[in-house]
Amino acid sequence: MSFEFPLPDVGEGLTEADIVAWKVAPGDTVTVNQILVEIETAKSLVELPSPQAGTVGALLVEEGQTIEVGTPIIRFGGDDANTEAAPASADAPASGSAEKSVDASGDADGGATLVGYGAKETSSKRRPRKGASVPAPAASAAPAASAAPVASAAQAAEAAAPAPAAAPAAQAQSASAPAPAAQSQSASAPASPSKPLAKPPVRKLAKDLGVDLSQVTPTGPRGDVTRDDVHAAANRTAAPTSGATAPAAASASDQGALEERIPFKGVTKMMAKAMVDSAFTMPHVTEFLDVDVTETMAMVRRLKSTKFLGEDVKVSPLLIVAKAVAWAVGRNPRINSCLDGDEIVVKKYVNLGIAAATPRGLIVPNIKNAQAMGLGELAQGIQDLTALARSGKTPPADQAGGTITITNVGVFGVDAGTPIINPGEAAILAFGQVRKKPWVVGDEIVPREVTTLSVSADHRVVDGEIISKFLADVGRGLEDPTLMLA
Repeated sequence: MSFEFPLPDVGEGLTEADIVAWKVAPGDTVTVNQILVEIETAKSLVELPSPQAGTVGALLVEEGQTIEVGTPIIRFGGDDANTEAAPASADAPASGSAEKSVDASGDADGGATLVGYGAKETSSKRRPRKGASVPAPAASAAPAASAAPVASAAQAAEAAAPAPAAAPAAQAQSASAPAPAAQSQSASAPASPSKPLAKPPVRKLAKDLGVDLSQVTPTGPRGDVTRDDVHAAANRTAAPTSGATAPAAASASDQGALEERIPFKGVTKMMAKAMVDSAFTMPHVTEFLDVDVTETMAMVRRLKSTKFLGEDVKVSPLLIVAKAVAWAVGRNPRINSCLDGDEIVVKKYVNLGIAAATPRGLIVPNIKNAQAMGLGELAQGIQDLTALARSGKTPPADQAGGTITITNVGVFGVDAGTPIINPGEAAILAFGQVRKKPWVVGDEIVPREVTTLSVSADHRVVDGEIISKFLADVGRGLEDPTLMLA
């Protein structure tokens, strides 16, 4: 009995994902909810658990590939005795989160559907995998096919290809076989050597360097061509064949070795699309304000030294800025709005977004109902949000529903900027670095700790007066944090 597990919809209506890393290999015995693979969607990294116990027959998709929801990614194979569907009980073991629990009902094939992955009840047929072929009827192919599980569709095609020495025998067999079988054999057998195994970025590199992958000796762990293999092949072909072509070939190879090509997909691609949509659909206006934050910085130092908010709670100037933004929104609610068709929606809650630079790209998770939080609760919220973002596993729900955003450019030593509004919101505040500067206090010039705040806002939704009042209130809250206690 065998069962193919398709890529599920992990939420938020996403239609595709990248295969990042397999956690199992053909021949492995797995249990229900054991992690099979790590995938990357346009919003987060997700670990997919096994819907059943059994033996891995084949991995149907290579690491690095982008595939659509519903595409089979792994095949479970073996006897009925060692391939068991998830037990029909509500207390199946979880795997890290509720999102990874197992639906006890299972499906028609004996596998189970992951809860929350949005499997369609009307879907009873699987789509054929791209590149799948009808196996040849030759008796000599049977031992090779049963010797080991096929790791991918490309390797399956390679196994089905006849050896050059056996060509006359294959032709004779084709001539003697019935017409339908001959047509099936002709359709499945490739007309040329099988496609070399290589990840999409490696294929792109080979194309740019003019390297024929079929002529490259693979050194990858599964017989795949690596970037080093392509560079080595490019260097070999760069040997001068004539005085006119040698310099150009060497130059192309040298340039390729000094370039890095990063796939434009996942979080990076989604962020880019969101920024383009925002920049070209919202008329941005940006205002700036220099603020004396000496009292705020003194408050941060006191909270750190006294550990008033808790032993493990991290206190930073961003905490007081977040509190000031939530406080200023209460005084200027129109800034916390968005345009929905012919209506301006003013939101009475503050889902405070914190722009986070992560290894996977820029994301903006948000703290729900920040307006109702005390300083300690807000500090813990920022700390948890930041830690999860850096791990690359922020769930899509934490990135949805934001109402206003803070971007902390000061941590990079930057004074100010003109941030682009997060789609679905009306404003974003940039918090610059805090520096000691000469400042006029009364009639004297004294050193003070100063920062620059900048606010970009959607001028369709808010006018200059609203923007200015909001920015001024944030500044007042940072100049004198006691005002926010009122």
